[in-house]
Amino acid sequence: MIGSEENILSAKEIHREFQTASAVLPVLKGINLDVKQGETVAVTGASGVGKSTLLHIMGGLDRPTSGEVWLRGKSLSGQSEKSLAMVRNQRIGFVFQFHYLLEDFSALENVMIPMLVAGVRKSAAADNGEQLLKLVGLEDRMDHRPHQLSGGEQQRVAVARALANKPEVVLADEPSGNLDTATGRKLHDLLFELNSQQGITFLIATHNQELARSCRKNLEIVDGIIVERD
Repeated sequence: MIGSEENILSAKEIHREFQTASAVLPVLKGINLDVKQGETVAVTGASGVGKSTLLHIMGGLDRPTSGEVWLRGKSLSGQSEKSLAMVRNQRIGFVFQFHYLLEDFSALENVMIPMLVAGVRKSAAADNGEQLLKLVGLEDRMDHRPHQLSGGEQQRVAVARALANKPEVVLADEPSGNLDTATGRKLHDLLFELNSQQGITFLIATHNQELARSCRKNLEIVDGIIVERD
């Protein structure tokens, strides 16, 4: 899907330092990044360069040492932990390398959880969860628990869960990093299908160059700053 000119998520001069036993380690050194409505944006870079750190900051899971993140023009930096938790639950979706599904719950129940946390009625959450699992091709696996699903199916459940509260943007951190090549490609196809058919905006941190090149915008973190690739 071609993005609009409206920025959903923006990072301005993001610095992130970590204190080690003997020194301060600067990882992000002035990141500037805009994610527009309907875009697919890839962030690549070597291991340890700060891709996950950047996504955590963009999603309100971590705070920068300095700089600001804006979600539809409102800064996340000054918000309380309670406010950030609400933002993460209702406005930003997350997909991680490891699915983090709750083993004692079915696929449908895992997808319902964010909606129940947001105060959605159980019946409505179940109806919406069923529609989301159908959307990701798991209409026949709704009652299965994670250990009864393949790795690719578990990640599809994680994608459905990320969409539960109709987020404005989905942040995906190495979403296919734990999958074999063929299964990973199927997951990538799903993400681009969701983008083109549902208008869902994705910011994806990945080592996978095939995935990165398929995104509308391909960025790389080099020495703590963003470089745009063709």
